[in-house]
Amino acid sequence: MYDMDPEFHFGLLNWKPEGGGSVWPDVHKFIPPYPGGLNLQHSIEYWLTLDLLASEYPNGPRPIAAKRVYNSTEADVIFVPFFSSLSYNRFSKVNPHQKTSRNKDLQGKLVAFLTAQEEWKRSGGRDHVLLAHHPNSMLDARNKLFPAIFILSDFGRYPPTVANVEKDVIAPYKHVIKTYENDTSGFDSRPILLYFQGAIYRKDGGFVRQELFYLLQDEKDVHFSFGSVRNGGINKASQGMHNSKFCLNIAGDTPSSNRLFDAIASHCVPVIISDDIELPFEDVIDYSEFSVFVRTSDALKENFLVNLIRGITKEEWTRMWNRLKEVEKFYEFHFPSRVDDAVQMIWQAIARKVPSVKMRIHKSRRYSGSVSDAGKESRWSSLIPRSFW
Repeated sequence: MYDMDPEFHFGLLNWKPEGGGSVWPDVHKFIPPYPGGLNLQHSIEYWLTLDLLASEYPNGPRPIAAKRVYNSTEADVIFVPFFSSLSYNRFSKVNPHQKTSRNKDLQGKLVAFLTAQEEWKRSGGRDHVLLAHHPNSMLDARNKLFPAIFILSDFGRYPPTVANVEKDVIAPYKHVIKTYENDTSGFDSRPILLYFQGAIYRKDGGFVRQELFYLLQDEKDVHFSFGSVRNGGINKASQGMHNSKFCLNIAGDTPSSNRLFDAIASHCVPVIISDDIELPFEDVIDYSEFSVFVRTSDALKENFLVNLIRGITKEEWTRMWNRLKEVEKFYEFHFPSRVDDAVQMIWQAIARKVPSVKMRIHKSRRYSGSVSDAGKESRWSSLIPRSFW
């Protein structure tokens, strides 16, 4: 992990080093708080950075999924600690005294910093990990840093040449509703059949929300309404999801939505209507065990969706509900991280990319030198396998 200036990470949370000390807070003594509300849903950059900092301490309180090393040639990947989602959420507007936003300035500085590093030059950036979880984060830098591994919420606003499922990692949102602890509910004690609360009129692929609203608004056991985080919206959504058998996850401005992870935390069986969605950890998790997938073209047929949902038996629903309680730990963010929580699952997903990253780097060096070059010994020595984390 680069020791970057705090302006890229905890400085965005108004943290400052004391007395010209380390660029990092001592996470054993103080953890700068992250803003709440909808900011939290794209906060993975914060949790992963904290986890790497904690990995440096001996006798840590939890198992380590990723460990920071100080010789970059020993590392599998190079982590870039830029809180890009926070930068977008807080600093993307241009103030009257500014020519450009702070968010745009930071992206320019990031590109200049990374492309000047020996580690970037050595791999062409292929082994670097960049976090751009908010769909609008890194808008200016992404096209210049695309060889890196991006950690994203979806590919909705990326061309496939910049981000794709082979190269990059999809990470979960941090859910914002309350986790349903000690859930003893069941099929019969959840009176709402199908639940959706959120923005109904959306851009791009989100037209389906509006169409479904018209189709479902008069169904007596369906809750489909506009909602936001204001005026106790999160508490209302928590209560609604905890009392519902199925929860709709519909494409909005982009294919993904935090609503899926709110549903998982509520043990409300997700009904996913988003044809282009990519899901976190789907190479190791079978979402069909606890979710219902519906093609958009089918969902927009009159009565198709409600008839499909009403046709799911109590036994089928209970099986999915039980599976939800088993998988929910994979989507929970903790500090310190816990075995197979969201933080460690993201690290594991990155680790599964490492072999293909190594192959791309090695292929890129095929014609980078010849045996007759004077510097052949040092050039070829870089290809000798080294120890990993």
